Amino acid sequence: MRDVIVVGGGPVGILLAGLLAVRGLDVEVLEKRAEPSLRSRAIGIHPPSLRALQQLGVADAVIDRAVRIRGGLVRSGGRTLGRLVFADTADRHDRVISLPQYETEAVLRARFEELAPGRFRGGVTVAGVRDRGDRVEVYTDAPAAPGGSGETAGAGSGSGAGGAGEPTEAAGAGGPREPGETLEARYVVAADGARSLLRDLVGIRCTARTGGETYLMSDFPDAGEHPGEAILFFEQGGVVESFPLPGGRRRWVAMTPTLLTDATSADLAAMVASRTRVHLPATSAAASSFSVQQRLARRMVAGRVVLVGDAAHQISPIGGQGMNLGWLDALQLAPALERALRDPVSGPGVLADYDRRRRRSARMAARQAGFNMAMGSPAQGLRLRARNGFVRALAVPPASAVLARAFTMRWL
Repeated sequence: MRDVIVVGGGPVGILLAGLLAVRGLDVEVLEKRAEPSLRSRAIGIHPPSLRALQQLGVADAVIDRAVRIRGGLVRSGGRTLGRLVFADTADRHDRVISLPQYETEAVLRARFEELAPGRFRGGVTVAGVRDRGDRVEVYTDAPAAPGGSGETAGAGSGSGAGGAGEPTEAAGAGGPREPGETLEARYVVAADGARSLLRDLVGIRCTARTGGETYLMSDFPDAGEHPGEAILFFEQGGVVESFPLPGGRRRWVAMTPTLLTDATSADLAAMVASRTRVHLPATSAAASSFSVQQRLARRMVAGRVVLVGDAAHQISPIGGQGMNLGWLDALQLAPALERALRDPVSGPGVLADYDRRRRRSARMAARQAGFNMAMGSPAQGLRLRARNGFVRALAVPPASAVLARAFTMRWL
């Protein structure tokens, strides 16, 4: 009987597990992937998240691997509309930094292994869950063969019956399975991503907010023209964004009219050149297309099953909020679960407070993400001039201070 089983070993699940282990709780992580993903997805890490990493004792290790982002530059039609400067403080934990997600995950996994040796289990697919009232049973499939490539721990789309406090059981979709294990914990946390199977199994539905926008991204060598700055090009054909990465690289992202699943990095470079007149050097990195969906779970707690990260809220990655929002979930959920375990009578109220606070933060983040996407949509004529004038107004005090606070997630 574990105190907590975390389903999903991505950056949010493993940070939460580490924060629980630091508190002396007995925690185990189940991750569908047999090997870590080397895809470079989320890169931005904001000051509130560095506080969470600091609690785990890995903030300095992450900062040492990352590159600092000192501010942002907004351009349109070859002209600079404004510049956003993040406060330059002596506290190295009060900064915006950039590091590829797989490198951050490696630091988190190494720290969790120090805290709880052998408790990170890869290649384990969760197929069902049953809330027994005083504990939760988790059913797994037989271990995956080495080299499995699932991206999340349970990416099913079926729905299950049951509500908060009601026993719930279900199995994953598909045909007959090899027998797996039955595990038990006082609480189970669903950190299994936007297509969370556990969320479906406990009957939590999601409300769609906005979405449908499509983007193409890839990493290129950095020409060094804007060291430490993010660059946003608000152009007629749609936004182009650029962010520094460690190792002399830059990530480039462009809004596209449709999902370009077969596009290459050369296609992205041509798109960037046509919109911004910036000519990117050749790269060996592959391009990646994605479509933005924004959803919010109608609740984040169902009995002894709790949602965290993308399982609870899916927002646009534009603006670098997704992973950070999940980390802030973990920062609040870890002490809530500790209190619920130490004082079972207070458990329902403590978790209800977590639900209320984090859903409110997710709604705020979704509104900000919606604003970011709207600002970056294609525009021309009067609409383009009005948008550029608005951007100029936002780039001067006092609006610039408010904008910097929003983009560094200090109010979430």
